[in-house]
Amino acid sequence: MTFSPEQRPPLSGVARVISRVSTAALWIAGIGLVLMTAFVAWQVFGRYVLNRSPSWTEQGSVMLMSWFIFLGAAVGVRENYHLGFDVLLYVLPKGGKRWLRMISDLVALAFGIGMIWYGSQLVALTWGATLPSLGISGGWDYVPLVAGGALIVLFTLERIALRLSGAPIDDALDELPPAEVAAELDTANVKV
Repeated sequence: MTFSPEQRPPLSGVARVISRVSTAALWIAGIGLVLMTAFVAWQVFGRYVLNRSPSWTEQGSVMLMSWFIFLGAAVGVRENYHLGFDVLLYVLPKGGKRWLRMISDLVALAFGIGMIWYGSQLVALTWGATLPSLGISGGWDYVPLVAGGALIVLFTLERIALRLSGAPIDDALDELPPAEVAAELDTANVKV
């Protein structure tokens, strides 16, 4: 979320730190996606060209996929790309939209807390097991669930705090037309 100097909310210092955390999470997710693709390519190359595929690539790829999915989902919550009540937002007055967005944020917050709670239980249950091909604790398979949940909680709390402080975080969204209307406007502006 970027604000002009006159729109800068009172929590701007905290928002800058959280923005850096969000950017770091997005970079880690992107690197994880590239690494996973390389692992899968190496496994295919090993299997079909060398007739010997490395044992660690499949489990490593799945673990990396967990990391980039949960980190990317958390960043999506911060950027307001998560599921919401979009259809209702187009017909409600501005005050109703604010309440609906707050309810959506509270649901995302509860979901993040659930991810932390149940993910922590999965980590504890599987920590004693060892992933045979990687040689590390099985609990590491579920750490991305906890990390993603923690980031969802952090980013949702940021959105709630900014909204309660009066920051114009929803103003740009209120000015956007529905996706169908925007698509029609784009097609109408195309010159033949």
